[in-house]
Amino acid sequence: MSDASPESYPVPWQAAAAELRERGSRFLARLHPAGDEKEARRILEATAAEHPGASHHCWAWRLGWPPRERSHDAGEPSGTAGPPILRALQGAGLSDVLLLVIRWFGGTKLGRGGLVRAYGDAARAAVGEAHVGHRLQRRRLRLRLPYAETGALERLLDPPELEVVASHYGAEVDLVLAVVLSRLPALEELVARRGLSLSSVEPSLEDEDGPE
Repeated sequence: MSDASPESYPVPWQAAAAELRERGSRFLARLHPAGDEKEARRILEATAAEHPGASHHCWAWRLGWPPRERSHDAGEPSGTAGPPILRALQGAGLSDVLLLVIRWFGGTKLGRGGLVRAYGDAARAAVGEAHVGHRLQRRRLRLRLPYAETGALERLLDPPELEVVASHYGAEVDLVLAVVLSRLPALEELVARRGLSLSSVEPSLEDEDGPE
């Protein structure tokens, strides 16, 4: 797995899965790309509906960069399922990812240590199957400018490092720009020099590279 650079971070490019059995219990690990919490919850709901007979649906996610993290033991003893799954994601440095481990109880209790090992091993196996790409860290900014100033902006545009992602043309031009941190000083200089209006918009995550 690749480490994050100042302007990008590793993400899973597609879903991956792995399975193991431990003393009669079956553990199915499923890793899914998830761009935000809404998408992660949709996947959780769909998986629960797909496997209604499972004993436990345990999971962890990491979203954005720096990552927002959450895990859930789903009825297993506290700390024996969600945290080991989360540690598998942390060890790989992945974000924008949901990792579930679905368990079917086999009739034999594994104990706390056995659960931690089983959930962790299943999670790491799924991570090992993941195809990894990179996602740019880009800030979204709203820029309002007169029509006469659009030429100066166009000379700065250099997709995907700095590009227009939304536009509205009224009395002025109202643009939403996506910009990586290294290109922000040039944009800010243009804004200051021309006396333009620049404001923050909710951050967006954009794909940069395909699978490695």
